[in-house]
Amino acid sequence: MATDQFDSALDLLRRLPPSSTTASLNKICALAPHLTEDLLSSVDQPLEVKRCKKTGRDYLLCDYNRDGDSWRSPWSNEFEYHGSGSGEAEEEEGVKPSERVRKMEVAMGEGIDVYRELYYEGGVSSVYFWDLDDGFAGVILLKKTTPKGKSEGGWDSIHVFEAIDRARTAHYKLTSTVILRLSTANDALGDMDLSGNMTRQVEQDMPVTDDSSHIVNAGKMVEDMELKMRNLLQEVYFGKAKDVVGDLRSTHYFAITTILPQLYADLC
Repeated sequence: MATDQFDSALDLLRRLPPSSTTASLNKICALAPHLTEDLLSSVDQPLEVKRCKKTGRDYLLCDYNRDGDSWRSPWSNEFEYHGSGSGEAEEEEGVKPSERVRKMEVAMGEGIDVYRELYYEGGVSSVYFWDLDDGFAGVILLKKTTPKGKSEGGWDSIHVFEAIDRARTAHYKLTSTVILRLSTANDALGDMDLSGNMTRQVEQDMPVTDDSSHIVNAGKMVEDMELKMRNLLQEVYFGKAKDVVGDLRSTHYFAITTILPQLYADLC
């Protein structure tokens, strides 16, 4: 019965507007609390930004740095409570990466922070690693929003990877999801919302000499995947939408061909 409810919940979320995924997910979890953990770990939703209490730097919340109502800051490596309670008493001490994996997490975080500034010219990034029996795994998160009056956009990319150690090589498996939200409104055109997500996966064997090789290899895979997905979104979102709206001779043609593409360019 629980499996049927879980499948039905996922099916329902696929049919609801992508722009309201978080609100829809919260409502389903309120109706079926026993599905909360499974849904939160299975459904990608826009990332939430919090500020590290110890360092004052922003970081992103996801299921991979969560323990109950506490989330681990990548800057301080400490769990911070972000629930509805009063504060310190509710803070949890969840699982942290080993010393070796934590060093790689910090190095990757510094590299991704530079990548974010160069490619996105703003936004927030976070990196979280954890240990596996035969290697390690991690998630690289990037988020940027661009409010512009009545037009706004949001880009969230979630890159989850596994690195399995082998003799002088490592096997990497990368699963990347991009959540894109674009909306505009004015008196002449009305409201327009272009939202959705895309997921792609790749596996690759790459040479490894030391732990720094993992940082280079995983970073290169993420960069290549982001470029491919960015080009695909450009083609799918605007190419197809432009053709459809053009055939309809709609007043939204200007928004599809001018306003939303410019908003997308500002995001990435």
